[in-house]
Amino acid sequence: MMTTLASSGGIIVLALLVVVVLLALYAVSIYNGLVKLRNTFKNAFAQIDVQLKRRYDLIPNLVETAKGYLGHEHNTLVKVTEARNIAIAAARAAAANPADAKAMQTLGAAESGLAGALSRLMVVSEQYPDLKASAVMMSLTEELTSTENKVAFSRQNYNDSVMVYNTNREQFPAVIFANIFGFTEAALFEITNLPEREAPKVSFASP
Repeated sequence: MMTTLASSGGIIVLALLVVVVLLALYAVSIYNGLVKLRNTFKNAFAQIDVQLKRRYDLIPNLVETAKGYLGHEHNTLVKVTEARNIAIAAARAAAANPADAKAMQTLGAAESGLAGALSRLMVVSEQYPDLKASAVMMSLTEELTSTENKVAFSRQNYNDSVMVYNTNREQFPAVIFANIFGFTEAALFEITNLPEREAPKVSFASP
């Protein structure tokens, strides 16, 4: 009788150990999957960061070129420079941790502000024929437009990666382990001001 009880107890203990091991393996699998997805959208943001830096580098040259023609539009040029500086700071914070939802939202707002400032500069520039005819200005705006397109493409890739990560994170039972392991929801990189979503479209062809 004692032998039978001991044998039954051993089977129960063994069964419990098997269950624990399987749960541990499942948790490890979920953890590794979330790490992979998080690294994927972080890498996608790195591609955005490259294009943002390229655009930030172009803007001072754009402002300096326009300054020689827009003598009475000093405030417009200042706004562009200020918006650029705000966007640079926001981009650095987001690049340090793309998984930080607040940092990504701040970057989206900063980029919206920069897009608006650039759009206003382009509208003003249209009123100055000599500036429109400037080869330097035409070259800079072409580069800026090309970079804007690359930013938009990279942003879409990043947002797609974030959607996959968030979807997997929110599914049951992964959401339980995600909360335990500290996998928080990631934020999309969105331009918050709807009228300024599109890159500035400017024609600097000679009249």
